[in-house]
Amino acid sequence: MLTKIGVFGRKEGVEHLKQYTYGDKNIEIIPFVYTKTEEIRELVEHTYMCDIYLFIGSLPYLYAKDLIDKKRLPNICVAFDEYMILTSFYRMKYDFGQHLNRFSTDITRPEYVSAVLRELNIKNRDIYTYSYAREGAVHINNITAHHKKLWDQGKIDYVLTSITEVQENLSHKDIPAYLMEIPERNILEAIEQARSTMQFNQRISAQIVAGFVQIKDFQSLEAHSKKEAVHQLHQLLSQFAKRTHATVLPYKENKFVLFGTRGTLDHITNHYRDLPLLKEAESLLHVSVEIGFGLGMTTKQAEDHAKSALKACLTSEKSSCYIVNDRKDLIGPIGVPRHVDTSKLYHALIHKARLNNELSYNFLDFIKHRNNEPFSSADIASYYRVTKRSAERTIHKLKTSSVIKEVGHEKPYVQGRPRKLFTINL
Repeated sequence: MLTKIGVFGRKEGVEHLKQYTYGDKNIEIIPFVYTKTEEIRELVEHTYMCDIYLFIGSLPYLYAKDLIDKKRLPNICVAFDEYMILTSFYRMKYDFGQHLNRFSTDITRPEYVSAVLRELNIKNRDIYTYSYAREGAVHINNITAHHKKLWDQGKIDYVLTSITEVQENLSHKDIPAYLMEIPERNILEAIEQARSTMQFNQRISAQIVAGFVQIKDFQSLEAHSKKEAVHQLHQLLSQFAKRTHATVLPYKENKFVLFGTRGTLDHITNHYRDLPLLKEAESLLHVSVEIGFGLGMTTKQAEDHAKSALKACLTSEKSSCYIVNDRKDLIGPIGVPRHVDTSKLYHALIHKARLNNELSYNFLDFIKHRNNEPFSSADIASYYRVTKRSAERTIHKLKTSSVIKEVGHEKPYVQGRPRKLFTINL
């Protein structure tokens, strides 16, 4: 399947990236070229349909982050990481003959520079790092002025910058400035990450949702009550189907079947803790209702999983809803909130797993969103819209710090190794 990747960058950067996709008939590069970084917002405003958007560097992404979030564009950034800094240091020393001393640099995360310096055992050097990711609004002129001030004060001999415009501005002021080059590995990883993300999203989008809905203890109702209850349930399910782009059909005397795709799936996964359909049915019919949802790659698989989910409702005397996903995991009962000690979990994420604030809050949202159900790396990848590899790194941090524990395995119906399931270990 053809993946259209919209690439944002300067002309030379886009052309360089395209070299790595020549001959690949499964990838089409759609260029969004700018000369000045501030032009990136206009480009994002007028993006046309691509499967995913790739930014060559963090700065253009930061310039338009609010628009990217608003338009909900699936996106990837070429990593400006420790490997890029390490290769840049190598070039400075061996290609340009510069000492790794008395210079300033700019990067999104200054800890990358610190990590490389520790690895190389470089200490007590006059190295100044500017982190532009921590600014409320990123301005090229501010970054240029920072380097120029250090030069004017006689504190540095040259500048190693990650931004082409900064390198050009400093060169015009006769300040020695060198541009970091993006390593081939980082470009290839970004392309592969874009490809993997799209394959994962396409797989999720292709899932079919089936649902069986029936009135509990139907035979105990009086004849006129049965007819009225079935009619009202049909009306309610028709409204639900319209909202979630699904189809509802009568199945038996008191049972209906729903079929949907992405819209229905999004609705279900957004209401693990409170399923409005269940509450609406109880309130309208004044009787208990059973709902079983099944996920699958085919209608038959989704229907079989929905039947299994409906059977789980027999264990409850009240209204209930269960889900059996495409891995045959039973999730539920839906709509019954599971307690999560958010304060204790946040403390563990910060002090045990050593995640930063943003990742910690995101993980809290993920756990609450799933109603504290067991999860896999695939679930994290889907929620954060990241690659499986990135999700597995997060899983590794949480597991090694004992914040989560393994509780079982997924049971995919396709060939492949089973995936591990985890839950909170607090």
